[in-house]
Amino acid sequence: MNHGTGTAPALLLHPPRTSTAELLGQAAAWRGYDVVGRAAEAGGRRTHWYGGPLAADRLGAGLGLGLLEPADDWLTTMPYALLGRPVRLTTLREARSLAGRAFVKPPSAKIDVLPAAVYEDGSRLPDTLDGATPVLVSGVVEFAAEYRLFVLDGEVRAGSRYAVYGRPDPAPLEAPVHGFAREVLDAAAQGLPSAVCLDVGRLTGGGWAVVEANMPWFAHCYAAEPDGVLDVVLRAAGPRDDVGDRDLPFLRGTSGVRTAPYGSR
Repeated sequence: MNHGTGTAPALLLHPPRTSTAELLGQAAAWRGYDVVGRAAEAGGRRTHWYGGPLAADRLGAGLGLGLLEPADDWLTTMPYALLGRPVRLTTLREARSLAGRAFVKPPSAKIDVLPAAVYEDGSRLPDTLDGATPVLVSGVVEFAAEYRLFVLDGEVRAGSRYAVYGRPDPAPLEAPVHGFAREVLDAAAQGLPSAVCLDVGRLTGGGWAVVEANMPWFAHCYAAEPDGVLDVVLRAAGPRDDVGDRDLPFLRGTSGVRTAPYGSR
């Protein structure tokens, strides 16, 4: 890898180094990027990021980063036919009153202290968190297989299967995934950042459904082709000055719960 040239753009791979970070670093080095592991090594240059959200929040402003992420309520804007289950954005206080089983998760990686899981009822949710904490509550479905798609400008650049019946099982994409991905992106691309990680799945018993959308700069690539993943990461986590008007609503760092842009519903 390149180190310390002082003129090349930098890709900061914040520790700990994962297998995905190593693959992206190799791909970036081939493109002439200076691959570094500490913010100080970026040296005031044009910098891109791959790493965790807490570290990004701490270091991003000083590095001049513009980090893209989906809106907190994006899943709730999807047609039921693409979700296969009801999904709503609410507060932890309200979710604690749930009388039956539900899948509850934080709407984004801003909150990492609430385990995303199926809860038998609201009383099982942690009672140590602020009741105003936003959460997504959805019906419980089972995915026979789940797939990760790295999307740039409404097109899939790379992808991988990552789980079978909830257990890690990376493999290349299967042909039917592309058809469902096209359906989702035709319906929803305008409500997503131009660079995004989209997870979809094949339901037990047949049919397809959206799982969730995430930021590419903290997503494992599994068996996806690293060079295509890098294309998406560089757009999603690059210089703040490069962020176009279309992506401004998706910049991380805005306060409160962010909603999908008007018209994406």
